[in-house]
Amino acid sequence: MRPVCRCSIIPSDVLDRLSHDPNLTDAERQHFTDMAASERAWRKVRGLQAPVTVAMRGLSSQTAVAAKPAVTVYNCKNGTSLPGRAVSKPGTSADLTAQRAFTETTAVAEFYRVAFGRNSIDNLGMTLQSSIHYGLRYNNAFWNGTQMTYGDGDGNIFVDFTKSTDVIAHELTHGVTQFTARLGYTNEAGGLNESMSDVFGSMFRQWRRTQTAAQADWLIGADIMGPGAKARGYTCLRDMANPAAAHCLSPQPTHYSQFRTGMDPHESSGIPNLAFCRAAAAIGGASWQKAGKVWYQALTGYPAVPTLKMKAFATRTRALAASLFPAEPAVATAVDQAWKSVGL
Repeated sequence: MRPVCRCSIIPSDVLDRLSHDPNLTDAERQHFTDMAASERAWRKVRGLQAPVTVAMRGLSSQTAVAAKPAVTVYNCKNGTSLPGRAVSKPGTSADLTAQRAFTETTAVAEFYRVAFGRNSIDNLGMTLQSSIHYGLRYNNAFWNGTQMTYGDGDGNIFVDFTKSTDVIAHELTHGVTQFTARLGYTNEAGGLNESMSDVFGSMFRQWRRTQTAAQADWLIGADIMGPGAKARGYTCLRDMANPAAAHCLSPQPTHYSQFRTGMDPHESSGIPNLAFCRAAAAIGGASWQKAGKVWYQALTGYPAVPTLKMKAFATRTRALAASLFPAEPAVATAVDQAWKSVGL
C-alpha cells in the first residue's frame, strides 16, 4: 500500500481554536467545530484510502502519456459530492472562481514544466481536475489523492480558496509528492510532506509575480485571509521566513530541537520551510532556479521512503547542491548553513 492523503491547507488546530473564539458568533463557532470534526474524520480514513491512482499510473507501459495535462473544473454548487457538474469552458466562465481554478492550475502545470521539466503531477500528463464551491462556507481546500477541491470560505475568517495562488500550487504539490517520494503524513515525514507543498507553493507564487527570493514575502495563504482574520492582525497562515511570527494564524517552530513526535505536519513543516527560505535567500536570484532545483531533485530523484526523516532529506539536498552546481560552491554552502541554522 502506498500512502495517499487527503491533505488540507488549514490545520486542525486552527479550526479547533476558531471553534472556541469568543469574538465569533455562535453560528461561526459551530461551523468551525463541524469543520474540525470533519478533518479529524478524514484523518482516520486517510491511511485506508486505496492508492488506486498511483498504482494505475505505475503501469506506465500501459498508460498513454499526454503531451501536457488537460485541466478540468467541476462545480459542486455548495454540495459535497465530488466532482460535481462539469464547467464548460472554465477559462472564460462568468464564474470567477472557475476562471481562477482553471487559470492557476494551468499555470502550475506550466511552472513544473518550465522550471523542472515535469509533465503534470505524475510526470505522465495526468489530467488536473478541480472542484469548486465545495460545501457551504467551507473553510478549506484539499487534495484527496485524485483531484483538487476548493471551498468558498465563510467570508469573514477566510475567503474563496482559489484566490491564493500558493494554496493551489501547495495542494497540487501533494500530488507530486504522492507520485514520487510518497511521504507519510505523520511525524517527520509528515512535516516534510507539508513543507514540500509550502516550498513549491511559495515558489509558484513568486514565479507568477516574477519575484526574486529577496523580493518575495514568503507568506503562505495571505490571499485567503478574510476581514475577520485581518482585524485580529493575521496576515497569513504561515510565514516561511519567520514561522513563529505573531501575524501567522498557524505559527510554527523554527528549530529541530522543538520537534516532537506526533506533532501536526502543518506545524513541524516550519523547520524545513525556514531552511529552504534561508537557502534560497543566501543563494540569491529566483528561488526555483537553484534552491528549487535542489529541493525538486531531493523530492523526486530517490526511491520512495514514506518514513523519511528531516536529517536524511537535508543530507540529500547537501549532496545535490554540490553535484548539480559543482562550479558554484556557494550554493552548497548556502544549503548547508541553512540546515545548520535550524538544527539539522
